[in-house]
Amino acid sequence: MKNTVLHSVTRWLLGLCLCVLWLPGQSVAASTEISQLRVERAEDGVYLSALVRFELPSVVEDALLKGIPVFFVVEADLYRERWYWADKQVASAARTLRLAYQPLTRRWRVNIASGLITSSAGLRASLNQNYETMDEALAAIQRVARWKIAEAADVDPEAEYKLDLNFRLDLSQLPRPFQIGVSGQRDWTISAQLKERLKLVPVAAPVSSTESVK
Repeated sequence: MKNTVLHSVTRWLLGLCLCVLWLPGQSVAASTEISQLRVERAEDGVYLSALVRFELPSVVEDALLKGIPVFFVVEADLYRERWYWADKQVASAARTLRLAYQPLTRRWRVNIASGLITSSAGLRASLNQNYETMDEALAAIQRVARWKIAEAADVDPEAEYKLDLNFRLDLSQLPRPFQIGVSGQRDWTISAQLKERLKLVPVAAPVSSTESVK
């Protein structure tokens, strides 16, 4: 009798351990950071440059290799500071970046489109580039180079502003069955936010920058 009870308890504990090991979302998601921020005011508007540092989780890479594209979204909001009231939003910009692997050619493709894209049809007017390796394609996703986020008429050179910059992997763009499977899994969380107070000085002068914000 004792042996039977002991055997049952042992099997129950072993099953519990296996469940814990296979529980989805247990692995720690890689951190995402925005660094090398640079905001400059030119004659025709305000331009932003930055670097987004992250490592692609293995589950996301596996999905890409199976032919499932993933979408990233970058959003920038510019607010003018007001001591007497809430800060006023003076400009807002967004762009969608699509990363896909082409099994037939074994090449990677990056599409960069202005605005928030809700379907592949919105990518028709996007900038397209092919790459030989995943690292090269990821570098294009992670580097934001002279992105125009505001028109010159939207800003006052003498005023102070706050910048909200957001970068995220957009899970809503995944195929519907896939969305259900990855919901809540930390391995699929790639997201970073930066809030910076700045003064929009001309290009020729030093501009606001930050080393690293998670």
